[in-house]
Amino acid sequence: MSKDDTLLTPDNHALIMIDHQYLQLLSVRSHTVEEVVSNAVITARTAKIFDVPTLFTTAFAERQELIKEIQVIDPEQVPIDRTGLNSWDDQRVVDWVEATGKKKLVMAGLWTEVCLAMPVLSSLAAGYEVYIVTDASGGSSPEAHERAVQRMIQAGARPITSLAYLSELQRDWKYESTATDVVNLAVEMGTASGHGLRWVWQLQGLKEGTR
Repeated sequence: MSKDDTLLTPDNHALIMIDHQYLQLLSVRSHTVEEVVSNAVITARTAKIFDVPTLFTTAFAERQELIKEIQVIDPEQVPIDRTGLNSWDDQRVVDWVEATGKKKLVMAGLWTEVCLAMPVLSSLAAGYEVYIVTDASGGSSPEAHERAVQRMIQAGARPITSLAYLSELQRDWKYESTATDVVNLAVEMGTASGHGLRWVWQLQGLKEGTR
């Protein structure tokens, strides 16, 4: 893969997961809770599989923790906790991004129209190329989510979904060091492709988790 590749690759970006916490989650109305959690987990675990630098952030963590399914992916990481709505206003976040040396950022967050949109717009203005994982994010209403996504796209953000992110980083099944983990993640999270793989394995008489 060339360094000027227009696609996301494991080594050309960093991931920021913004405020996937219980209060925000329970007030999401653009998606079901199950959809948001599942897609956020796929996104964060994808980054883990491919060793992508990943940052978790929270707001008022003493009142609401990071969703357990997200924190367990990197249990040693202490999320950057803020009081401000725009995580890009927190110098610790900016410092972390700069330390990665990456100019491409992938972001997902709750709510889409506030805690995701603000840092996306700010980081775009700062010269970063930003991708938004729309199905790992959620808003206070379907309209709030869609208007926020439209606004970010109009500003230059590039929309992507959690499974598209997973597939784009794998890209070629010849990369066997990650292929098994990618397949098992799709199966474990109950995706349509995962159920298809289970069926293929059944027909071929293979044990689950093999290729």
